[in-house]
Amino acid sequence: MSDLNIAVLGAGVVGLTTALELQKLYRNAHIDVIASCFESDTTSNVAAGLFRPGTSFCGPNEEITRRWISDAYRYWDYLRNTSEGALAGVTQVSGYIFSSKYPNIVRNHYIEKLVPVYRPATEKELKLCPGDWLYGSFFTTVLTSCEYYLPWAANKFLERGGKIQKHHVEDFASISLGYDILVNCTGLGAKHLCDDNKLVPIRGQVIKVQAPWIKTFFYGDYDTYIIPGINSVTLGGCRQYDSYEQSVNKYDSLNIKERCEALVPNLKSAKPIKELVGLRPHRDPVRVEKEVRHCNGKKIKIVHNYGHGGYGVTTAPGTAIYACELVRETLAGNSKL
Repeated sequence: MSDLNIAVLGAGVVGLTTALELQKLYRNAHIDVIASCFESDTTSNVAAGLFRPGTSFCGPNEEITRRWISDAYRYWDYLRNTSEGALAGVTQVSGYIFSSKYPNIVRNHYIEKLVPVYRPATEKELKLCPGDWLYGSFFTTVLTSCEYYLPWAANKFLERGGKIQKHHVEDFASISLGYDILVNCTGLGAKHLCDDNKLVPIRGQVIKVQAPWIKTFFYGDYDTYIIPGINSVTLGGCRQYDSYEQSVNKYDSLNIKERCEALVPNLKSAKPIKELVGLRPHRDPVRVEKEVRHCNGKKIKIVHNYGHGGYGVTTAPGTAIYACELVRETLAGNSKL
């Protein structure tokens, strides 16, 4: 299908992963990635990248949601074990999640049987961190640093003949000319592009610090987390529903620092590197579906892939694989639209 033209809108972790999967599916197609933000300017770049989907994460049904998550884990773990794994910033990490309030907080029905280790914390382990921890789990998972993955994925895409365009997409009609199908991975941008009122930002703020002695991740109550990455440790966090504020809030910074240092006191000597804010594109359910729009007598075929909230890095490969199936159905004429 060398005459096939596809545009992927968005160059975050979801967009670039979808573009790579499309190249596998259509080796001779002309595929463009069109976006206004790249690498350090994307929300993906703020994320710590630990594979741990929230238990509230959901697609259209339980079966598809579990499939997205298991496909994503297999993708990341396979990439980690290849010669490209280090270049792509994918590594394995273990750690703890503690709660002094609710046992269900430390359980995760999506990944307990998916990751290599997921077990209750021992009585001794519950005393690893200061605090009255009543419940805990220890697990091993993968971590993807978008600081590495985004440029790696973009380079792979270009090496395979893809093209990247910097352009702000105002509407589907203006960009659709010359393309057989559009794949919409615009994250929060889809709120305007699709007039989607189900899509809301959940503001997050993190502090990146130098703390090379931290090799294990820790989660505590009140959205507290300490996640070691390749070049820094991420301290977080916050979840502010329907907030569009993109500047760093000093009170959030003090609160994050206080909670993380209470959980792991030796972080008091960690050197701060930078503070980052990201607006997570949250939608319930995550939208990965087909659509045909009619504009000026022309049909515009679209596959949407957005609304991952704080789990874009975690689930991007799973929804990308699913979106590619929808592209294939649409182009093959099997779409019921």
